[in-house]
Amino acid sequence: MKTTTETPGGDDFAALCRQAWDTLTPARVGYLAGVSPHYDEVLHDVAQRTEHTGSLGKTDIAALVVWKRLSAQTRWVTDLMSLPDTHVRAVTERAVTAVRDTTLPRSEAGRTGRGIIWELPGFRTGDALASAILTAAAPHRMAVYDRRVQHGLDTLGFTLTPTPGRYGRYLQLLDDLLEHGAAPAAGWTARDIDTALYWTGANPLQPIPV
Repeated sequence: MKTTTETPGGDDFAALCRQAWDTLTPARVGYLAGVSPHYDEVLHDVAQRTEHTGSLGKTDIAALVVWKRLSAQTRWVTDLMSLPDTHVRAVTERAVTAVRDTTLPRSEAGRTGRGIIWELPGFRTGDALASAILTAAAPHRMAVYDRRVQHGLDTLGFTLTPTPGRYGRYLQLLDDLLEHGAAPAAGWTARDIDTALYWTGANPLQPIPV
């Protein structure tokens, strides 16, 4: 049986979250062993600049395109590069402020930030690059979403639909997993879970029977 992040709750959902840690914990170990410790240097550099500037410019977004291994030979890249950097920074500054707003739950802050990034060319569909931008804006609070993360969620028995607001629902699911985590999950961040999901999606295990 699958559950859905749109209407989570109940003992079955809590049990599914707890069971997921049987896969997530070794997947995180596998990620740390299998991915170069230098790979995230680009993300860290962008995050450090964003910490000081409070916004991301075209150069920062271009770096994250490379970090996510996305194609730059698309129309949206031309449209984005044709905008003044001041305009791009004005939009991303609002998104940075939104995801850093600790008066809001993580999911709501992420949903708000995602809605702001939507204003820029290339960010009206898909959450991979948008989530990277928001994670660079608040690396200890946000998390990256991509197709391998989605595959990992599918493998674990969760359903996350592509309907509007997916990024906020994704963050809520990560909060649910943290809430129902046992001792091995102590000290984990949302970003730690996304890397474990990424590894699970890249190296799928047998689906957990539920």
